[in-house]
Amino acid sequence: MNHIYCISGFGADERVFGKIDFGKNDVHFIQWKIPEKHETIESYAARMCKEILHPFPILIGLSFGGMMAIEIAKLIPVEKVILVSSVCCRKELPFYMKLTSALNLNRLIPMKPYPILEPLENYNLGVEDKEQKKLLKEYRNNLNLQYSNWAIDQVVNWKNEWLPSNYIHIHGTKDHIFPVKKIINPDYVIKNTGHLLLMNKADEVNEILKKEL
Repeated sequence: MNHIYCISGFGADERVFGKIDFGKNDVHFIQWKIPEKHETIESYAARMCKEILHPFPILIGLSFGGMMAIEIAKLIPVEKVILVSSVCCRKELPFYMKLTSALNLNRLIPMKPYPILEPLENYNLGVEDKEQKKLLKEYRNNLNLQYSNWAIDQVVNWKNEWLPSNYIHIHGTKDHIFPVKKIINPDYVIKNTGHLLLMNKADEVNEILKKEL
């Protein structure tokens, strides 16, 4: 039996993993924390590490959670890192994120939910039904602004070029957040699905996990 530690995407929680079958493995969910003032992503990852109580865990990271999983893997030995709808290094960040970083746009414009932008955000995330819309709206309503500003800053300014030797990358062909054309060498590409592939293509993801776990 493996010990699996899951990290959800930006501002989300374990509900995004609700359709995933982990088999007989022991599953743990690492929650997002409020960042400390001027905290680095390395320091934040070290705080997350304190919740990992088993040697050589498997890390599964969704979106920003995948980036955090790589940062954690720099600090402790892991059995495997599984990235879902994420990126593994700065080269895979899309142009609009690099431009945001270069111009410091995220620091000039308050990073908070804007209701008028919800339809566009839902489209970019690949929302497919009312249940997902409701869940994302709840996430937005409960989003801590200190966390969101910090998290977006970490994403667009991520400098990582280190790759764990034992990582698996799962990505959707219609991901508008991290376009698949920027992903250097994905291990599994799931057709006709976007950023929320854990929810929209759970059967296919479960088949992959059955093999990889």
